[in-house]
Amino acid sequence: MKILFKKCRDNAVMPLRATPASAGYDIYSANEAAVVIPAGEIRLIPTGLAVSAERTDIGLFIFPRSGFSAKYGVTLTNSVGVIDSDYRGEIMLSLINHGKEDFTVEPNMRIAQLVVLPVFTQEWIETDSLDDTDRGTGGFGSSGNN
Repeated sequence: MKILFKKCRDNAVMPLRATPASAGYDIYSANEAAVVIPAGEIRLIPTGLAVSAERTDIGLFIFPRSGFSAKYGVTLTNSVGVIDSDYRGEIMLSLINHGKEDFTVEPNMRIAQLVVLPVFTQEWIETDSLDDTDRGTGGFGSSGNN
């Protein structure tokens, strides 16, 4: 499968895998100057990339970098970003700093990871009843703690 990337900014970096077995491709910031994210605040960070996949049965999903979250408390505001197959604008990432200190996003810093996943489409059918299961309508915690 081919995925086309267009650079929207001169300093954009193509997604790269850290190792041959990496599931995700590192996404880099394309800000021209350092961007400080104060503790508890959100900043929109450009990637400088737009994308087009040759298939519509896949989606591009942006996940946080685990190192950012564990070391600094910096993650994506929406947990996982979804890039629909028909979106052609620049990929922008909304980062939030849950840490106790300011965090600086330097230009061309690895800030997230992109994973390509299948997207299933289905027919939605309204009904008045659903089949019975052992769990039934049991909600949070109803399946036990172990």
